[in-house]
Amino acid sequence: MAPKPRQGKSPRGKKKKGKRDKDTAGSEELEPVNMESLGYPEIYPLVLTTRTQEIFSCRIDEDLTDEQPYKLIKKQDILADFQNRAAASDFYPVKKVINEYPGDEILLVYDKDFKFGLNFYIIGTEEGKENFLHPLEGQEDQDEHKDLDHISEEFYVYKPPVSKPWISLGSEKEIEEESVKRSTEQITYMISRQLGDFGAPIKFSDHNASITKDTYIECPSYPDKNFVIKQLEKDVGMQVVPQIKEISTQTRWTYPRNATTQYYPREFLETEKEIFEQSKPLADFLNNISTSVEIALQQNEITNTFIDDWKSLAEEEGTFGDKTDTHLKEYQSFTDLHTLMEKMVTCVSWHPTIYGLIAVSVAVRLTFEERVYFSGKLLLQPSLILFWSFSDPIHPQLMLESPDDIFCFKFCPSNPNIIAGGCINGQIVLWDITAHADRIQHIKTGSSRSKKATLKPMFLLEPDDNKEAMYIRHCAVSSIENGHKKVITDIHWLSDTFEINRMGAVFENRSGICCQLVTCSADCTICFWDIRQQKGTTTIQPTEKKKEESIEIPNDIPSTFLHLDLAWKPLSKLRLSKGETSLDHCPVKLSLGKDYFINKTQDKVLVQNIVVKNEEMNPYQNLESGLANLLRPIEDFCTKFFVGTEEGEVLYSDWKMERDPETGRLMTKKPVSLNTVHDGAIHTVQRSPFYDDIILTVGGWNVAIWKEGVMIGPLLQSSCAPKRYTSGHWSLTRPGVIYIGREDGYIDIWDLLEKTHEPTQSQNICITMITCIRPWAFSAKQQFIAVADFYGTLHILEIPWTLSHPSTNEASSINYYFEREVKHLEYVAQRKKIREQERKEMELEREKKKVKLHQRAKEQVEAELKMDYESYLELEMSVLLSLGLTKVSDNLSFVDLL
Repeated sequence: MAPKPRQGKSPRGKKKKGKRDKDTAGSEELEPVNMESLGYPEIYPLVLTTRTQEIFSCRIDEDLTDEQPYKLIKKQDILADFQNRAAASDFYPVKKVINEYPGDEILLVYDKDFKFGLNFYIIGTEEGKENFLHPLEGQEDQDEHKDLDHISEEFYVYKPPVSKPWISLGSEKEIEEESVKRSTEQITYMISRQLGDFGAPIKFSDHNASITKDTYIECPSYPDKNFVIKQLEKDVGMQVVPQIKEISTQTRWTYPRNATTQYYPREFLETEKEIFEQSKPLADFLNNISTSVEIALQQNEITNTFIDDWKSLAEEEGTFGDKTDTHLKEYQSFTDLHTLMEKMVTCVSWHPTIYGLIAVSVAVRLTFEERVYFSGKLLLQPSLILFWSFSDPIHPQLMLESPDDIFCFKFCPSNPNIIAGGCINGQIVLWDITAHADRIQHIKTGSSRSKKATLKPMFLLEPDDNKEAMYIRHCAVSSIENGHKKVITDIHWLSDTFEINRMGAVFENRSGICCQLVTCSADCTICFWDIRQQKGTTTIQPTEKKKEESIEIPNDIPSTFLHLDLAWKPLSKLRLSKGETSLDHCPVKLSLGKDYFINKTQDKVLVQNIVVKNEEMNPYQNLESGLANLLRPIEDFCTKFFVGTEEGEVLYSDWKMERDPETGRLMTKKPVSLNTVHDGAIHTVQRSPFYDDIILTVGGWNVAIWKEGVMIGPLLQSSCAPKRYTSGHWSLTRPGVIYIGREDGYIDIWDLLEKTHEPTQSQNICITMITCIRPWAFSAKQQFIAVADFYGTLHILEIPWTLSHPSTNEASSINYYFEREVKHLEYVAQRKKIREQERKEMELEREKKKVKLHQRAKEQVEAELKMDYESYLELEMSVLLSLGLTKVSDNLSFVDLL
């Protein structure tokens, strides 16, 4: 479609104006242009300017619309316009048509779509006007506004093509070159036989083919094995017929064919049956064999004789996936959508007794400078620990408030309702969620509280009706003046089997519950804390509080640890000194001795929960004050532990303190061993759940495995990884599997049974850094692993069969591998000593050789000097004799003197 020209201007431009001048000058009328070539001889297009539209009242979109795009204009008005404006009139190109028009009114039509090239056109005949105003009945259903393409197709006149002479461009040569031609001419043979030879007798005789040349040699056909097609299936219809045929052939059976055979069964005659029924040997045989047959039938009922023994040797299939499937499967994910600040996940912990409940601590993603700048805004945002449940992936079930961001927390092994966490400002926070135990206990799928609850798929879980998240305030926080000066990076509960004093000595724990904690921070200190009320504060502190101030305690805060709130101090502090320098090591992760609470049965925990639920006395509300002198010390207790520092060092130190002989002050013992194998801060120090003396350390760009008691070095040290490692964890069911998280969102899975120099597989989980990894064994057939990232998302992945079910001898194989590595380290250390001794011996031999060479060189120099002196004396004597200054006798006497 041509673009619409501007109204009031002629598209012809100067060309049209020039024609008009020429016409006026010569007083000649232009020949009007119609649409006869398109099949419309009565239509004359023209352009009407805005001035002309106003004169004849045919303005576009005002007088003429889409509903009525035409108007009847009187012929006298147009002729008057000719007299007034002459050649400047827009109707001047069709002046001849208007003068010859027989009627009084001329039909003017607005051409909105520019079908005929201009914005208006007139109909020059009365018949065309009537057809436009009153169309025929057969044409009412047709479209009034046809496209120009349809118009041109409808009135297209066919012109037959005219043949042109052939012009060769060389294509016939290419066709001739590409065409296939026979190299030899075809020969046609015609073979005929006389009519008299037909029916004549034929005589065969032997003939030697090698004698005559005209004899032919027969080439019989034979089956080619390269082109034998085996028939796999054939549809054959068979019908039994009473006829029996016997066919024999000597032809070689090259191709097998389907065949059927019908036969008659062999049956005894009636007389023979009577004879056998009355025979004694048959009766004796049946009596003798009946007992064996009955035993065989009984064995068939007891044992399945059709079982596949090879399949029985394999292990049982799981409820999900296949044994060949080795990838972690996405099960569920949790993200806090209610907070406005961008936060990351700092620590993850599965609930010890409630299945399907997981706690997550989050912190704001800010640097130290940004925290200082946004400190006012951060006070308005609560620092939380979120409790997520599989039944509701959107709304957290509980929210534990803290004074600042939490970077580590642990459930109490004795009572999971007690939670301890470490803040970024160095404070320790305690929560008691005993009052909300029933709420989170009912979060499990189903109403049963048994330990063998089963998880349903996500689309079958129904979230609780109460969507309001419950905020729980902390019941105690440590003193900020006496705590850590930097962020607390790791926290552990001491076992309920022992407790320590200020000196680090170990005593028995008579209360039977966990009462002490240990924390570490990058401020170069390791602190031990006791949650019981210390001696000397039981009678003074409460009275002072009552006298000085009367603060009403809110009802939602339990009074379990109020005696510790803002007055809690560490029991003892350890500073890991570097020895000769005044600097100290910066511990960030630690692992104590054997974690006794891991081996504790969960029945004891369940019994303690039942006692609390029955509203009996909470054991943490009636703790003994301080350490009693009557406690029996535990002898031969290992007080050594592993520490990972911020510089990538792995220390093996002792928490038991000793007094300085000079000053008498308590001092920390020197580290037993110090190894630097990591090239960055250590993020994981964890003991294996299968071997008490095997420790995993993850930091920087590598992974290391250590054995307690082996001070030579690590049993396994990986090479440099493509990305930094940020977290790690042992598998809970396979002794040789380790999960390592990287900063690019990948998880490296190490299987020591397959490879020990590199990970067996790497799988992408997210697009950002992985901050924490925590596996969890839901049942024998289903296990999960929680992976937290830097963007605040918690991914729950399902562990496949191959990574969750150990092989038959995996524990012994991995133990044998560790023993081999220990022997290898001892051998390497021994070889180093031998090499050092050999090097010293070689240096001694070199020194001896140097001394001998020096002595030989000295004797040789003296001999050469003596010979030179003698030759000089001889020369002097010969010169004196030649000059006559001496005699021969004198010479002889002088020589004799020499």
